[in-house]
Amino acid sequence: MIDWLTTETLSSLPVTLLAYCLALCVYHLSGKSTLANPVLLGMVFVIVYLWVSNTPYSAYFEGARIIHLLLGTATVALAVPLYMYIEHLKRSMLPILVSVFSGALAAALTATVTVALLGGSKLTLLSLVSKSTTTPVAMAITEQMGGLPALTAVAVIITGILGAIAGLTVLRVVGVTNPRARGLAMGVAAHGIGTARAFQIDPELGAYSGLAMGLSAVFTALLVPLLWYMLNPLLTG
Repeated sequence: MIDWLTTETLSSLPVTLLAYCLALCVYHLSGKSTLANPVLLGMVFVIVYLWVSNTPYSAYFEGARIIHLLLGTATVALAVPLYMYIEHLKRSMLPILVSVFSGALAAALTATVTVALLGGSKLTLLSLVSKSTTTPVAMAITEQMGGLPALTAVAVIITGILGAIAGLTVLRVVGVTNPRARGLAMGVAAHGIGTARAFQIDPELGAYSGLAMGLSAVFTALLVPLLWYMLNPLLTG
């Protein structure tokens, strides 16, 4: 018998799938309300299950590891809908690169300034500066720089959920109506969870959000160490 096939781990995969299916049902019953985000609700359902069943998270994760492994495949699959807009991408690649780079830089700077103004420690800053990129990249950056990957993961999830819930509304309020611009903004600000929300609204929106998420991850990985090197002498604590 394979080591991870225990009573606790065997239930992980069906529980995860059931939690998401229930969350998706609630989302549709709510009229696709942003407050009923399926990712957020699915997380809540899984947390309740772990609490009620007294299942250790480590055991749950082992059982659901196959879903985690498929995350990379799902990310690469974002290139498929993006291919539909390849001609526009060829014509607009420079503006897209500048926009995503600017967004990644703004996200890193605002996190740095906010933590510094609130009196946070350098450890906290290291853990939060990469919060606006996808979880695997953000955690890898934090680990390499000596921060707390667990804190980074929490910050990334919260950022993504808030972006998925409020991002499109904020963009509409400030007058951003172009689906490509909205998609790029969602991908930069709310990464994977925001991209999932964007695909629920419109394929074009989701495609550009996926592109921005990938580019933002690359830019963040390059910018954060440089930003830290420049600002570290100015920070205390």
